[in-house]
Amino acid sequence: MKYTTPDDQNEILPNLLGLKSYDEIVESEFEGFLKAEIMLAESLTKRTKFNLNYILNIHKTALSHLYSFAGKYRSVNLSKGGFPFAAARFLPSTMTAFEQEILLNLPSAYKIKDDLIRDVAVVHGELLFIHPFREGNGRTARILANLMMQKQGYKRLQFEKIGEQEFEFYVLAVQQAAEKRYDKMEQLIRAIFPD
Repeated sequence: MKYTTPDDQNEILPNLLGLKSYDEIVESEFEGFLKAEIMLAESLTKRTKFNLNYILNIHKTALSHLYSFAGKYRSVNLSKGGFPFAAARFLPSTMTAFEQEILLNLPSAYKIKDDLIRDVAVVHGELLFIHPFREGNGRTARILANLMMQKQGYKRLQFEKIGEQEFEFYVLAVQQAAEKRYDKMEQLIRAIFPD
């Protein structure tokens, strides 16, 4: 589903490669996120800290070949399906609060799988609710979730299991994060946890 902005810009965002077709943009973004996930997975260690700089780096690594806004907070307000994401002018303070209240409190290691599921759900839900970037929020959040899993010795989450029916539940889980309620997102993460 396409984002809605106050100015309702064209579907094709201005890009550094001069791409004009939607399919070319999708392919370039896909390649960028694939490259970013591989690079970040290879450099992941037990000492890796998931903080704001790390999240900005995921986005920049994935999209700097394509967009000048890669690794930077969006400057426009966004909504999707009538649901407004965090206001652009408050993103620096919103993301700082996210870091201080959630990211910096993540343990280095988890003894209990349920604790990891809960924290992945909270981080994923909050990041998707905030939607800090102009494009690539879901993919950035999925990479971060997978890296949180990998750091603890687990395989990637099975996001491909989220079909059309589950997607509505996924959207509700993100909206619930706005109220600091994460039970739906936790249920979803549990459902796509690797076997």
